[in-house]
Amino acid sequence: MGLLDWIVLFVYFLMLLSIGLWAYFKVKDSADFYTAGGKLPWWLSGISHHVSGYSGAVFVAYAGIAYTHGFTLYVWWAFTVGLSTLIAACYIAPRWSRLRLYAGIQSPTEYLLMRYDLPTQQLIAWIGTIIKIFDTGGKLAAIAVLLNVFSGTSITTGILLVGVVSLIYITIGGLWADVWNDFGQFIVQILAGITMFVMILFKLGDGASGVFTLWEKLPPANSGFFHEPYTIMFALVMLMINFFSYSGGTWNLATRFISTSSGETARKAAILSSILYFTWPLILLYPMFATPIFFENLADPSVSYGMMVLEFLPSGLVGLVLASLFANTLSMTASDSNTVSAVISRDILPVVFPFLKTYSKAKLLKIARITTLTFTVLTIFTGLNSTYFGGVFGLIISWFAALLGPIAIPMILGLLPTFAKSNGKVAIISIVSGLLTFAILKVFPTQSLALEIGMPTMVSFVMFVSGGYLLNEKVPSKVNDLLSNISKITISNEHDVLN
Repeated sequence: MGLLDWIVLFVYFLMLLSIGLWAYFKVKDSADFYTAGGKLPWWLSGISHHVSGYSGAVFVAYAGIAYTHGFTLYVWWAFTVGLSTLIAACYIAPRWSRLRLYAGIQSPTEYLLMRYDLPTQQLIAWIGTIIKIFDTGGKLAAIAVLLNVFSGTSITTGILLVGVVSLIYITIGGLWADVWNDFGQFIVQILAGITMFVMILFKLGDGASGVFTLWEKLPPANSGFFHEPYTIMFALVMLMINFFSYSGGTWNLATRFISTSSGETARKAAILSSILYFTWPLILLYPMFATPIFFENLADPSVSYGMMVLEFLPSGLVGLVLASLFANTLSMTASDSNTVSAVISRDILPVVFPFLKTYSKAKLLKIARITTLTFTVLTIFTGLNSTYFGGVFGLIISWFAALLGPIAIPMILGLLPTFAKSNGKVAIISIVSGLLTFAILKVFPTQSLALEIGMPTMVSFVMFVSGGYLLNEKVPSKVNDLLSNISKITISNEHDVLN
């Protein structure tokens, strides 16, 4: 990296911190800090949902898969996410916004107390928080790998740099800082992605037709929709996991819907995010698909994207691309920190320390910032030790994706009246069954990647759905009221429900 690249990166970091400082003066209480006061417009919420949905891991772990297996990456990742988010737009996203309007929630797990009971809420809150520490740590490690490729900076230094920057702006600015940085990061990502796309087309020498002729220069299996071990069964498993994740099982994505002004606004946001997932990755991933043409037999495919950038982009543009990679990672890690902080400060700490319920808005805002800082520090520590968990891919796929389902199923299906009979006891059995399945598969591993990733979620799903009907207990009136209110398609006074 040249001096101009470092200047571009420095200006980008300055932009992040400036937005954080602006948001600091906009945040008056915990509702502003965690849900932007319920005032997110649909386009900002949709872009933020999209950008928060993936990180620098795409350019490390996923770039390695694009190098070795080709187009299947788009099929089982971007396409399934786009389809999942589109389904969520129809059935789930509006309910999150209405939960804030009817129940005044600020965290995704807050409604679980009313829907189930205190033990269920606490189990999901505690396990989810621990899982997010691993997931976010893996994403910090991913961007540190890229920084190492670009500049020679050590992995440790890279993790600390990314972690500290995100720690500062999200701690002071909350969700407003997060979503506006998402928007800025999206613009940077578009500029960098299109630059790389056009540059690779130029280098291939086939003009616009290079989008299609590229595949003739690669191994035939790289153009297939499915490529072992990423089979059609694996894609279906990822579709299932991604539905529970992108509809709100991944807490920071639920916050994007919770923070909108109405159910219809949340629906529009989810549709926009879905469209972006269907289209933008086709451009974003193209240089990764082309990498084997320029670099054959790489010992470590995870560094392939970084090598392409250094090889083909001039000084200044390298810094722009690196800034976009930071953008992806900081977007997700910062939103994770904000949302998990909401869960800790609103759902965990008041149970452990009941006196917190009497605190003033000013004190609660201070606690929000302290918990955000603490969570971010823990993710930095996890990122520094990512090798103990199977590296970046191991943390994000083998751990997070496999563990997400068991805690996400009661959260997402609990929003639907169809599953009203599945109460707190059923939810706990479902979660424990999924976690035990995960543990068993770690002790007795299977050769099928689809089963390894998907079995915990499938077991939890079966237990949750069947348990409610087998138990067949009467649904409490408060649960029926809650589900009825958040399920209404047309609500004339959605904006005024809490006033």
